Amino acid sequence: MQKFLYTVFSQLLTLSFLRPRLRLPAFFLLGCVFGAALLLAHVSRATSYLSDSPTTCMNCHVMTDAYISWQYSSHGRDVTCNDCHVPHTSFARAYAYKAHDGLRHAAIFTLRTESQAIELSHGAIPVVQENCLRCHEAQLSEVSACSVSTQNDTVKDRSGDFRCWDCHRDVPHGQVHSLSASPDLYRPALPPVTKMETK
Repeated sequence: MQKFLYTVFSQLLTLSFLRPRLRLPAFFLLGCVFGAALLLAHVSRATSYLSDSPTTCMNCHVMTDAYISWQYSSHGRDVTCNDCHVPHTSFARAYAYKAHDGLRHAAIFTLRTESQAIELSHGAIPVVQENCLRCHEAQLSEVSACSVSTQNDTVKDRSGDFRCWDCHRDVPHGQVHSLSASPDLYRPALPPVTKMETK
């Protein structure tokens, strides 16, 4: 078995399964693909997504307003983005969710299809609700004015329960959710718009 694995590995490493005249172009092509992958990982700051740092969310400039509003909120002192926006039931679920949601965000931001007012996706609603309930369990045990649920899809679900942010609208991102809500302090500079001269 060990000899078989060694043979397979050496054939893959040397590309000896290809015709000799195809090996050099294949090595070149593999080198280009590997180099492009490394460049993409560097440009996208791929390793930063393994951390819990809130500045990771600033990799996409459209998250500027969410970052600034969080930074100056009561949650900005003790809570990271992942504390609210990633499930905490298991390590595997957390990283699977981060990978899925990250690829979704990357596609949306790359294709420039984000809406002017960023809102939670359908799949993110129960995650954020679960995390509100998890962190504020002690406060919720004292409150009996209304019930809250982890299964809400709209303002009220079929049982009549509310989501936490139906009442706490300002937490943690404030009431204004527009991409143009914060100053240009953290935004990348865009090239000036030039006017075409008409005669």
